[in-house]
Amino acid sequence: MEKFIVIAGPCVVESRDLLFEVAEHFRSIVKEFDIDFYFKSSYRKANRTSIKSFVSIGDEVALEYLSEVREKFGYKILSDVHTPQEAERYSKYLDVIQIPAFLCRQTDLLLSAGKSGKIVNIKKGQFVAPWDILKAYEKVKSTGNDNVWITERGTFFGYNDLVVDFRSLLIIRNAGCPVIFDATHSLQRPSIGEQSGGFREFIFPLARASAVVGIDGLFFETHPRPSEALSDSATQLPLQFAKELIYQVIELRNKVNSFNEPKF
Repeated sequence: MEKFIVIAGPCVVESRDLLFEVAEHFRSIVKEFDIDFYFKSSYRKANRTSIKSFVSIGDEVALEYLSEVREKFGYKILSDVHTPQEAERYSKYLDVIQIPAFLCRQTDLLLSAGKSGKIVNIKKGQFVAPWDILKAYEKVKSTGNDNVWITERGTFFGYNDLVVDFRSLLIIRNAGCPVIFDATHSLQRPSIGEQSGGFREFIFPLARASAVVGIDGLFFETHPRPSEALSDSATQLPLQFAKELIYQVIELRNKVNSFNEPKF
């Protein structure tokens, strides 16, 4: 069985100190669990609710800080790209190129990411059915790149809310694509204020549910002081709970994998 994928880190690069604080916290966690770990942080948040919202400390500066994390801790790095040009220009800094949810249908972006040769993680758009996101998967694979993941992060449920259809995890996985569950973005209340709101209290229950349904990896954003976070402050997991979240998900996943699945 392939190692369980864990993608975690602060939502956006706020400072070098923040990245190193979070990265240091994960050092012992990565040693304890037999996981395939990816350190995640966005070098820029291009999709903002308000013109007042924080965007970036600067692309090149943020990416250099992520490179320092890679060099010091040996972590593989994941971050979002927003244009075909960014995918080409910034791929050298990244081990995984992430396609933001709102851009998951952009063919030129998907093809450029695929041509990089890096792993491509496609965030399923909040407006996209699970069978339709598989078309984005095929776009990337058409470049000859078979290293493609899809991350479930909830579906629009009326205005300013999301809901998770856990069937989508199985639909995507049964199509042969590794599926990741995003335990923090799935709980957002999009554009509810100057920043998106959310329901942090449901991170553990939904993550556990995803483990029981069946996933290949877990994605979550985490911050040592979420209330001070410059992005997604309502949904980032307090860093102190990161180890327990990973432990619970792995334990449940291992237990479910020991069961025989009936064939109907």
